[in-house]
This record gives sequence, C-alpha cells and structure tokens, in this order.
Amino acid sequence: MNYTFSNCVNSFRSSAIRDLLSLATRSDIISFAGGMPGNELFPVEELKGIAQNMPRKQWDEALQYGATSGNPAFLNELKNWLKKRGFPVETNELVVTTGSLQGLNILAKLFINPHDTVLTENPVFIGGVSAFMSYEANVVGVDLTDDGIDIEQLKEKLKLNPKLLYVTPNFHNPAGLVYSRKKREQLLEVMRGTNIPIIEDDAYGELYYDEETYKESRPMKTWADPEMEQQILYVGSFSKILSPGFRLAWALVPPEVANKMSIAKQSIDACTPVISQVLAQNFMASGQLDEYILKIREIYKKRRNCMFAAIEKYFPKEATFVKPQGGFYFWVKMPQGVDEQELFKKAVGQGVVFVLGSVFHPQAQKNGYIRISYCNNPENEIEDGIKILGETMKGMM
Repeated sequence: MNYTFSNCVNSFRSSAIRDLLSLATRSDIISFAGGMPGNELFPVEELKGIAQNMPRKQWDEALQYGATSGNPAFLNELKNWLKKRGFPVETNELVVTTGSLQGLNILAKLFINPHDTVLTENPVFIGGVSAFMSYEANVVGVDLTDDGIDIEQLKEKLKLNPKLLYVTPNFHNPAGLVYSRKKREQLLEVMRGTNIPIIEDDAYGELYYDEETYKESRPMKTWADPEMEQQILYVGSFSKILSPGFRLAWALVPPEVANKMSIAKQSIDACTPVISQVLAQNFMASGQLDEYILKIREIYKKRRNCMFAAIEKYFPKEATFVKPQGGFYFWVKMPQGVDEQELFKKAVGQGVVFVLGSVFHPQAQKNGYIRISYCNNPENEIEDGIKILGETMKGMM
C-alpha cells in the first residue's frame, strides 16, 4: 500500500520529542535531556489522600464526560487561583486543554492558513514549532538576547505580516533566561496596533527562585493595559508545577477566542480528562498546591545551584551560559573546537545525554549550543554527569 499523506506531514518534527523522552527515561544513563519533574517529587501521598476522601458524587463526576471548555468546579478554582496572581479573569475566559501543547495546536488551528508566517523566538520550544508547522506555517525566528527577544529584529520581521507572535518570557525553554521588565514593555509597544495576537507561553512561571525574579517575571497578561491585554493569548500548565501525567493546562483568552477554541477542541478530544480536573481542583482548594510549589522551588533551586557549581568547576571557561533564575535549563554555548554533535556521541558512550541546540532552532539548524536540565537529577548525579561532559569538552579542545 502506498499512502498519500497530507502536505503538513512533511513538516512533522515529533520524532525529536519522542527520541528525547526515550533517552530521558533510560535507567542506565544520566539524563540531562528531559524537561520533566523528578518522579520522587510528586505529591503521591497527598493525591492518594484526596482520592480516598472523595465522595461518590465527585467520583461519578470525575469518571464521566465533561464540558469541553473545562469542568465548572475546576474552572472556578483555577479562576480564583489566577485572580490572586493578578490575571484579568473578569475580562477573559478560561479554556482547559489536554496539556499546553494542545492549547498551542488549537490556537494554531484558529489563526494559521497554509504559508502564513508565524514569528517565534530563536531558539524556541520545539513543541510550539511543531504545532505551527503542522498547519503549514512559515516559521521565522527572532533571536534572543540575554534579557529577551531582539526588539530591532522583531520590528524588521513584522514587515512579513505575521499571523502570530509566540514568546516564552519566563525561564525560557531552552535558553533558561527571563525577559526583563523593560524588554517586555518594549515588546508590547512594538506590537501595539499591529492586530497580531501574542501567544504568551508560561509553563515555568511559578518556578522562580527569589523574590526579585518574581517581580521581574510577572506575566505580561497580568499588567498590560486593557488594549494590549486583549492581544495576549496566555497559556499555562500544571505539567511542571504538579504532574505532567495529568495532561492539564489552560488558556486565558478573550471571550471570542475562547468560544472558537472550545469549538475547535470538540473536534479533537471533546474534553480534557475530568478525573485530572477533579483531583487538581481538590488539591488547589485544600491549599496544598501552593505549599507544593514552595517545596519544589527550593529543591529545583538547590539542583540549579549544584549544576552551576559543577559547570564552573568542570566546564572549560570558554563555554558560556546564562545562569537561570528559575525553570529547568542551562543553555550552553560550545567553546571553539567543540562540535556539539561529536560531544553528544562521546557523552552517550560515557552514559550522559543532553539535548542538541539544533532541536530548538526554528529550522532545525546547527547552532553550537546544548541544553542541559537539572530538574529530575539528584545532586550527586548532577556532579558526576557535568564532570563527564566537562572533561569530554576539554579533551575535544
């Protein structure tokens, strides 16, 4: 049988994510590849307690089909949680999605026709690129500087009349950086009057490591003026702050967009699993979510500090990086003489994996970077793995 696939199949890059997850879950390897929470950090006992104490009526609700836009009780709890964080929940509506990647896919479906241009950062989250390219978009990257997107490049590339701008201002995946408040303000001013929706992807926003970073990293959706706030389509997730297995995320968007998102979602999966929504609702209502986030922030900060110290100790001084103030990742520029693909081959042979920077290039081009994550590694493992990478780099130089 010779299958004739659609045009968009040629642009699929899902194999990169699949390969990364395969490497990240191997038991015989030190993996700095996966952007996933450590299994040992999950609030298993707390969730078991919630499940055991749920009344029959709630179990009936949890095991049944639910509303496409989200279970009402969960939406109410999520709305209150977001309101405390300054989000404009009265002028926007929530749509629950099965992971934030589904939210990006739905937004792509709403706005992109074949060959439309979408502006993203360079580097960029591979899932976002895959979503846009699956609708045959022309993805154009705008370089990042140390404090956010390059504003002059953005101005120039707006001349391409893009349909969307996709940004990850907080603890960027893969670059690890946080946009400065000044850079966010500049971004909004450049986008003012363009009528181009801004997708603000914020999966890591709650994982800041100090109060100064908290002030700097407030999502644009929380403080933009009413005109610009309606131009921002905000996407959040429970994957990094509770459980990726819940497949639970949300979009906070203007009512017109929310209505179209719900209609589009009906053709995809009808509803996000209600059992995930009910468990998350109870976890939030009990106050345990905020307690849990405080706990994991401290653990991730210790792991960040451990990896930073190990990089300083073992990597050649010519390797450069930005010290992350939150999130999961170091984004390291290779020194002269070190080819990242050769480094990868040598490192795998010694039991260590990371992610090649080309994975995060909008056109998958080699760029001389690697991404290493510290989120699901104990400190002794971080030390051992970074030592192997550092010594291998020095040997290649």
